[in-house]
Amino acid sequence: MAERNFAEIRGIPDPVLKGINQGWRTLDGSQISQSQTLKADVVIIGSGAGGGTSAEILAQAGLKVIILEAGPLKTTNDFDMDETRAYKNLYQEHAGRMNKDGSMSILQGRCVGGSTVINWTSSFRTPKQTLQYWQDEFQLKNCSESEMAPWFEKMETRLNISPWPVPPNENNAVLSRGAEALGIPWKTIPRNVLGCWNLGYCGTGCPTNAKQSMLVTTIPAALEKDTQLIYNAPAEQLIFDDKKQKVLGVKIKTKAGELEIKADTFVMAAGGINSPALMLRSDAPDPENLIGKRTFLHPVAFSFAKFDEEIAPYYGAPQSVYSDHYQWQSVTGKVGYKLEVPPLHPSLTSALLLGHGPEHVKDMQSLPHLNAMIALMRDGFNEDSIGGSIELAEDGSPIIDYPINDYLWQGIQDAHFKMAELQFAAGAKAVKLAHIDSEWYSSWSDCKTAIENFPYISCRPLVGSAHVMGGLAMGEDKNQCLVDSQGKYHYLDNLFVFDGSVFPTSIGANPQLSIYGMACKNATTLAKKSLKQG
Repeated sequence: MAERNFAEIRGIPDPVLKGINQGWRTLDGSQISQSQTLKADVVIIGSGAGGGTSAEILAQAGLKVIILEAGPLKTTNDFDMDETRAYKNLYQEHAGRMNKDGSMSILQGRCVGGSTVINWTSSFRTPKQTLQYWQDEFQLKNCSESEMAPWFEKMETRLNISPWPVPPNENNAVLSRGAEALGIPWKTIPRNVLGCWNLGYCGTGCPTNAKQSMLVTTIPAALEKDTQLIYNAPAEQLIFDDKKQKVLGVKIKTKAGELEIKADTFVMAAGGINSPALMLRSDAPDPENLIGKRTFLHPVAFSFAKFDEEIAPYYGAPQSVYSDHYQWQSVTGKVGYKLEVPPLHPSLTSALLLGHGPEHVKDMQSLPHLNAMIALMRDGFNEDSIGGSIELAEDGSPIIDYPINDYLWQGIQDAHFKMAELQFAAGAKAVKLAHIDSEWYSSWSDCKTAIENFPYISCRPLVGSAHVMGGLAMGEDKNQCLVDSQGKYHYLDNLFVFDGSVFPTSIGANPQLSIYGMACKNATTLAKKSLKQG
């Protein structure tokens, strides 16, 4: 009872279950017993930041919308702050998704609402340097800082995005204290929350509905407008007309047959891995062989620190402080990176610390006194940072071929130096880098010497990512881009892409607000165009 009704016993309503009981149109794809065909004005493939935003806008314009989601429908009553259940039920590949050579883990959501359900709520506008680079290098139009500002503002208002007003927890305060000691600027992170309880378990799904994810905002708004949500329904293939100029439908495999959905317009919003993979499975038109190329991940480096005082890194807003001091010192030179702080929950921490045996047990026992710091590498802005590619396994599932080259290794090593220095400056008694050869070091000088001698090669440092961008790049230069500046696929008349796969490089910031803003802009344009044509 307690597990199944975590929110209910605290007097917190489950808005999704309430809506379903009142007549929302939802369908569990795994329960479909026979082949059938459905029709809509617009089919949206994916229900995360891009799909959820698009669904609300298109449904409110009066269009008949069907949302397809590969993952399950999990709601407030399912969120009990249990890591094991969350990773199994809410994440791609049970939080075990990796790149091809196993050198990087990739955390992504796989549920109704996508990664917006399990992210840590950090919400940044696309940096002006990034927008300018896309304009200069990829001929992206109408997406300058001033042109995007009203769309970001609209989504900030819609999702209650604002700088976190509560003092940072001790875990985040390590970054701010260390930065101040070294004279490095830092700022407060904007978060998409309303009435946040400051629990700290955002990555397991919000049990209080405070996180303004697509699950509790735009998707319910779309369902109120007679949109249909079909979950546990992974899209297998797009169906094209004979000339491959138009999408006619999408096929979904079920246990007992095949579901086919036909529509006038299709919106791809399955994310930077699954959207290119679906296009590859469908053999979509691609004259320049660009599908899945230039995939970027914000590779993340980690550093841990022990303090005498209690840090309790598992409580409080998981991310509330950041520094871009090392991010934009050069746009196209050596790799820049954003400094942030992750929460440390027991299961996640046990993997990140890279230990085993008695020493690992000892480290885990010190969890209340641990801090962690992360650096998000800004990839894609240098000729030596070409990203990776999406390939298909024999069963059609995606393979992420993303090798970490010397350019990125140099950035990861530099980030290790800077994070360790910050942690010692904040008063750490010992620091350990997330590197298989690292020990705990009790002085900055010993730590610095160790980092200088670490091998920076595949699978020695721990590298992870939660941000996938690229693979269906946006811009008017067809030699480099598959999607135009309004999100329309260059080679198909009725296919639009409204997710992170359209970004021509990484963003240099947590991507959810960038996806919200771009999807809001382009879905609004699509809605007006569809109504005019209708």
